[in-house]
Amino acid sequence: MNRRTLLLSAAFGLAFSLAGGLVPGLQGRAEAQNFERPVRLIVPFAPGGTSDILARLIGPKLSEAIGQPVVIENKPGAGGNIGADLVAKAPKDGHTLLLVDVGNLATSPSLFSSLTYDVQKDLAPVSMVMFAPYVMAVHPSVPAKNFQELAAYGKANPGKLAVGNAGVGAVNHITGILVGKGAGIEWKAIPYKGGAAATRAVVAGESNVIINGATATQSFITNGQLQGIAVTGDKRMASLPDLPTFKELGLPAADAGTWQGVLTTAGTPPAMVERLNKEIHKILAAPDMQQKIQDQGGEVRVNTPAEFTRWMDESIAFWGGAIRDAGIKVE
Repeated sequence: MNRRTLLLSAAFGLAFSLAGGLVPGLQGRAEAQNFERPVRLIVPFAPGGTSDILARLIGPKLSEAIGQPVVIENKPGAGGNIGADLVAKAPKDGHTLLLVDVGNLATSPSLFSSLTYDVQKDLAPVSMVMFAPYVMAVHPSVPAKNFQELAAYGKANPGKLAVGNAGVGAVNHITGILVGKGAGIEWKAIPYKGGAAATRAVVAGESNVIINGATATQSFITNGQLQGIAVTGDKRMASLPDLPTFKELGLPAADAGTWQGVLTTAGTPPAMVERLNKEIHKILAAPDMQQKIQDQGGEVRVNTPAEFTRWMDESIAFWGGAIRDAGIKVE
């Protein structure tokens, strides 16, 4: 066999290998980006909350992008940990996703002494999705149109006000504790199964005050079922411009809010995580999706898996300190 024949044979072999015939690593990388069956999108809260609303906006678009059905499943309970545990223990192939208020995930390591999964080891961040500020609002029966009046009423009636939250140790629960402590208000924390349930309880007059994501809360303010008081975040909301920010009022936890993100099972091939990240970014870059999220009181926030991981590590450290200071623990 002459030199030219050998070179042609080698070139043919390399081309065949790159096509997936002889290089298992490259073949595995290509296959790892493909979806072979329906994808489960787990929302660890009850229907109607921010995570659920986002899942139902993103799910159909993601289905189109990957060529497989995306089945949304609500798995509420334990501050989001029931659903998160399901994803943590799922097959490591990117076919089970978690869409969650990642602030709640950040509180879990410090909050639950018997957590059945490790947030930082068993879940793989894919991308942040959205930030929505918290809105503080009260039932119309509370004699307060602004925070000054709310604080005055709370101080004059210690223990009378009940603040609904998404569950013991949820970020809005801890935010309520920090605000009450900072303003000198003695009020009760009432946990519910998710932020949507807490908001509905305040609308019904079962509790008096809500601090919850704008996505699940602002419509009740605009239709008069709740009285808006203040918002978190670095600027006033365009949809609720009369409400001052926590920062303007000198309140703690001014940067708290609903930080939504998508995660999958740790150990999922990096190529699959990258594919999911890419598709989510494309979906959220569409003007109609950005407008829908803005209409819900939020704004699109996306990042890389590495950036998301750093954000999680920093948040776990911050909220862990707040939890320890408040002496909160869940068995």
